[in-house]
Amino acid sequence: MKKKKIPMRKDVVTGTMKPKRELIRVVRNKQNEVSLDPTGKKPGRGAYVAVDVEVAKEAKAERTFDKVFGVSLDDQFYDQLIEYADHEQARQKLFHNDK
Repeated sequence: MKKKKIPMRKDVVTGTMKPKRELIRVVRNKQNEVSLDPTGKKPGRGAYVAVDVEVAKEAKAERTFDKVFGVSLDDQFYDQLIEYADHEQARQKLFHNDK
């Protein structure tokens, strides 16, 4: 049986390549609005960050998405990212997302 290809993406904070399922997509649309993209299908320029609270906190400290998207984001966005990363991290541990 042919092995299915696993899509890989680069984490903008750590610079490591990881499977797409282990990352959170953040997207900037044409109106320069930046938001989390849990579905991975929103239109716009996307960037990925690991599903890890420590990496999300590092992104906040370094203002990573401000630099990546060339916009000024408030702390509320980064707090939302940290909260979502915490939720997804706990969810992956609970359900053993090995698929």
